[in-house]
Amino acid sequence: MNTRMAAVAHGRKSSVRWRIFWFLLVLITINYVDRASLSVAMPLISKEFSLSPMVQGLILSSFFWSYTVMQIPAGLLVDRFKPRIVITVATLVWGGFQAGAGFCTNAASLLLMRLGLGFAEASIAPAGGKLNALWLTRNERTRGASLMDGGAPLGAAVGSLLISALIGVLGSWRLAFVVAGVATTLAGALAWVYIRNHPREHPAVNEDEASFIERSHEEELEREPANASGRSIDFLKYRSFLFMFFGFMCCNTLFNGLLTWMPSYLIKEHGLDIRQMGGSSFIIYFSGFAGELVGAWLADKWLAAGGRPNTVLRTIFGAAGVIATVSVFSVAYLSSATLVVALLSCTVFFLRWGNLYWCIPPLLATRNKVGTLGGFLNLGAAVGGIGAPILVGGIVQATGSYFLAMMFFAATGVGLLLCSLGIDYEKKLPV
Repeated sequence: MNTRMAAVAHGRKSSVRWRIFWFLLVLITINYVDRASLSVAMPLISKEFSLSPMVQGLILSSFFWSYTVMQIPAGLLVDRFKPRIVITVATLVWGGFQAGAGFCTNAASLLLMRLGLGFAEASIAPAGGKLNALWLTRNERTRGASLMDGGAPLGAAVGSLLISALIGVLGSWRLAFVVAGVATTLAGALAWVYIRNHPREHPAVNEDEASFIERSHEEELEREPANASGRSIDFLKYRSFLFMFFGFMCCNTLFNGLLTWMPSYLIKEHGLDIRQMGGSSFIIYFSGFAGELVGAWLADKWLAAGGRPNTVLRTIFGAAGVIATVSVFSVAYLSSATLVVALLSCTVFFLRWGNLYWCIPPLLATRNKVGTLGGFLNLGAAVGGIGAPILVGGIVQATGSYFLAMMFFAATGVGLLLCSLGIDYEKKLPV
């Protein structure tokens, strides 16, 4: 046994892989705090900069322009340079752009900062998907995906509460953005210290844990297709890939539509002040975080009990699509702020089951293409993120209400349902 392994207690399997994913949960929570900060502050910014709903929609959408463009390059970078360095550099850079937004004086400069933020944040999700493939076993990946992606609703929840509180305490949305950006750069430094690309590289992993992971991966390698093409463009030939792409697009169109416009909706349609809005948004998005953990627990327990991936995942994603659709559809017909918050909480709770899509790249892709497939998966999400804020802004400006926006959100829930039923989760793609 080498010196590193001898230094770690032997006889009981270490659990560093789960600590890695708890750290990823924290990192992606910070990611979404920064991403959601503009939505929280937008009612104040729109007054200061005299922004129309359409211009607000463009600025809220601009994050996703660069985020989308970078998805495939980000996946390729993760496969080439490995997750650790990509995560560290990306976090440091996006912290800088988040802080920089606090110095903006007009819509154009704010849009540029959001473009930079999207550019930098694009690599995190594909890198997390790659770590899922490298660190976790087949039966652990759903829980890993939920921890990684649970940072989205948790970050939206914490961000709503934290940014609104910072604005209240500091008396300035600008100072709130700077504080958030500085905290992000510190998280980037911690990422370099703790994350490793492979279990054998981490000083806290003992032999039992390393061997446990490696045995599982060897079994998976035996099932990989021998005739893999090696060309990423060939993913487009397969039905499962296309349904994965458009299913996740629908899921994230709904989530990002709510993320970008819900604060303004609660304030303007239901008369909440910024502190009430922050508290309500926290409840709604924390429900999403709880939902993601519950969905992952159900999926992993079912799979561990012998459930087939097709049966388990189609059921989980199908339930998410149906319940989220019915809930957000009903919101359009309610005037009670309390009932609206309750139904939006239900919507996001079950919608986050759909974000277990992050367990799909390791199921469908060969080992050297997991990062690339993760980039494609997040590209679908980013395309939805571009369209939703602009479309909702246009609807609100044209109609003066959010009714048709809720109908649009309900349609995306139906799309999630139909696409999820079309994926074959048990067959790797020969690419």
